Amino acid sequence: MSPPPDPRWWTGLPPAAGAAVMAVGILSVALHLTGHEVLSLVALALSATLWLVLAADFTARLLGDRGRFRAEADTPAALTAVAATTVLGTRLSALGRQSAAAALLALAAALWPGLMSAVVRHWRRRMGGVAFLVCVATEGLAVLAAVLAAAGHHDWLAWAALAAFCLGLLLYGAALVRFDLHEVVGGAGDHWVAGGALSISALAGSKLTASPVWTGAAHTALRTATLVALALSLVWYAVLLAAELRHPRHHYDIRRWATVFPLGMTATACLSAAEPAGLPWLRPLGEVLLWIAVGACLLTCAAYLTTRRAARRRP
Repeated sequence: MSPPPDPRWWTGLPPAAGAAVMAVGILSVALHLTGHEVLSLVALALSATLWLVLAADFTARLLGDRGRFRAEADTPAALTAVAATTVLGTRLSALGRQSAAAALLALAAALWPGLMSAVVRHWRRRMGGVAFLVCVATEGLAVLAAVLAAAGHHDWLAWAALAAFCLGLLLYGAALVRFDLHEVVGGAGDHWVAGGALSISALAGSKLTASPVWTGAAHTALRTATLVALALSLVWYAVLLAAELRHPRHHYDIRRWATVFPLGMTATACLSAAEPAGLPWLRPLGEVLLWIAVGACLLTCAAYLTTRRAARRRP
């Protein structure tokens, strides 16, 4: 007889659980952009709470189980620690908590080199959608740095954000050649990051485009790069949605949170790019995509709770 599931769900969570923080956190950002402040704050509270739980578990493994820590640090999913931290920091900055957001940027930037080098050393051919987390984590740094640069008028942070933005695009190309396209029809959820990585690139680009640091040709280049990334992310969105409808995957998998995040990120990118890109129709599109993402989040949460109840009843 197998032992009952550990009721302490907060212990021993896999790195992929960081995608839940990213998913709920980016929904909080999008809800804020659309004026749904109460819902945004609820999502922020949930995201922050889960981030604290994962941070405590991360620290416990670092101090008490170095073998498991090193093994998990080599996997692309470990980069959700960086990405989740930047998403949370971005929402806190919108609340006016610039010091807390800056502290999270410093933490994410400190984690990035070690985790990135460990992940890249263990890259292989024919990977799942988690391969694109090298781009997502890097672009997350670009987004938060650009947001803080605008809030505090720090030009050096804007230049740092530009460097991360360009590096993230290069890393997207490196991940794309390793992505197993069969994941589109058979992936468990993280295959959506193929499009979500472009969405967060577009979000970073929109923040840079809105900055007064760049004018003339530099501004035009940033606007063009933003719109290209956003257009490609929308193409991925359509392709992945069609594949989901053609080959539905009904069972819950923790990697489904890596589906919710790109859905929310694409909505946020549209909402954020509308004004600096001079394309107001992107805003209503972003609002429609936002509620699709909210629905996906609720369904994923319900699937998780149903799966956990079934596991508890299992002898």
